[in-house]
Amino acid sequence: MSFDITRRTALAALGASSAGLASPALSAPRRLDDARFLHGVASGDPTAAGAILWTRATPAEGATGDIPLQWHVAEQAGAQPIRSGRVNAAATRDNTAKVEVTRLQPGRDYWYWFTTSSGTPSPLGRFRTLPVGRTEDFVLALASCQLWAGGFFNAYDDMARLDRLDAVLHLGDYIYEYGADGYGADIGRQLGRLPEPPHEIITLADYRRRHAQVKTDPALQAAHARAAFITVWDDHETANDAWIGGAENHDPATEGDWRARKAAALQAYFEWMPIRDPRRGSDPAAIFRSFEIGDLATLAMVETRLLGRDEQIASKGEVAADADIARMLRDRQQPRRELLGAAQFAWLENVLRRSVASGKVWQLLGNQVVMARVAGPDIERGYGPERFAAIIARMPEGWRTRIRATLAGYRAGLPFNMDAWDGYPAARERLYAMLRRIGARPVMFAGDSHAAWANDLADASGTVVASEFGTTAISSPSFGSLLPGLGQIIAAQNNEVVFNNQDDKGYTLVTLTREAATAEFVTVSTVMSRAYQRGVAGRFTRGTERGARLREG
Repeated sequence: MSFDITRRTALAALGASSAGLASPALSAPRRLDDARFLHGVASGDPTAAGAILWTRATPAEGATGDIPLQWHVAEQAGAQPIRSGRVNAAATRDNTAKVEVTRLQPGRDYWYWFTTSSGTPSPLGRFRTLPVGRTEDFVLALASCQLWAGGFFNAYDDMARLDRLDAVLHLGDYIYEYGADGYGADIGRQLGRLPEPPHEIITLADYRRRHAQVKTDPALQAAHARAAFITVWDDHETANDAWIGGAENHDPATEGDWRARKAAALQAYFEWMPIRDPRRGSDPAAIFRSFEIGDLATLAMVETRLLGRDEQIASKGEVAADADIARMLRDRQQPRRELLGAAQFAWLENVLRRSVASGKVWQLLGNQVVMARVAGPDIERGYGPERFAAIIARMPEGWRTRIRATLAGYRAGLPFNMDAWDGYPAARERLYAMLRRIGARPVMFAGDSHAAWANDLADASGTVVASEFGTTAISSPSFGSLLPGLGQIIAAQNNEVVFNNQDDKGYTLVTLTREAATAEFVTVSTVMSRAYQRGVAGRFTRGTERGARLREG
């Protein structure tokens, strides 16, 4: 069954009597009554008893102030609500509104909507509460990396049409900070899809406008209306290659204090996303949290950018000299380099230890960056000299220089991506040792790379510790656009990489059962038009035995 969110559906769900639910106490100036729901609805952070419900009420032109709303939850589309309440879309929160619904039944679907005080309805949304007790299966969609200028969000259109979808894990890069002359702008100009505001975003007002723009996308709205999202930021919700003390794409001399920019970005994120707000007085960057999926699995969502990450090891110049490469190789091996930080690591160990002790089948990790050990590929050998020369010749001169410099680093021993766990090998080994120590059966999820991955994760001794499913981009450009077939070369040259697709956009559909964890890598044929064809690039499964390897099919 497809679930198409339309105004007609929303009105049917409200029923003729729903307008009577509006209370005289909610009366507002007419201009506030004229508010519209231009950004859809969303749910998130589901529990066995409820979820967070979100919307944004756009004020009429010239209107200011809080906008009073009512929220409603029903057991069927078109049914009378079983829960209703009031919430303000506060002006201090950019007229967004969030409410946590509780006292619902576990493991079942619910429908929800909002109304203004004059009875204007929002679109209709749907979420499923988490199960309790014995659970036979659970279906997750993994998403990441949705550059507005990079193309249409067709993957979300397909996701919204799934017959079965229990939740969506968004692993980061929900927005990008770049301006209209930045990353992906050439595509954005072709499609009339350039970012707003047109400059790089730095202030709270900037980040709010960018979130607002992204949430006008109809395919994204449909996906949010289809299922609850469990989200975490990656780097671009603040700035590229963020770490605990700054970011590659932040210059204090021209863009001000990093802490102020980070605070603005996180405030906008919590306003515009269906996620529980941080507790008063707590660090808003401490977004790590866990979800219990009956007796089947525990999902631990970790934060790998702003809490504990040491600065990335990078070249000091555009092209790394031999001495620079030697420094990078040496510094990468520093034993104290952190990605999670001590406090988050201790929390994670406690969460997963309890999961194992309670007999849950799977321990899942929602993580932003690829964990597998991926050596920098010998692309020239992979393509063959003639094809490699032809591909390089078609590139702009600047890219030819960068590619040749990158390949020199790879030949010297640099990994494929130093921003991923490969830039923090000692921290990765500590994580693997913990997973072995507690007897976990781990499956890792990753975003960030704009590529699809199925990986057998092995420790330094070569022992397989976990499986990893990495999801490709919704729309963001990837290396495959420059180097077609790069994923096959990476997989052929790396023992841990079972499958890698650097070419296609899409999402990953994960099905968990008591016997297996399976990832289906769903693709869309194009992001250059809203008409597309659905495909599947690969399907990989692992069994429940500890140390299991992935198999195709």
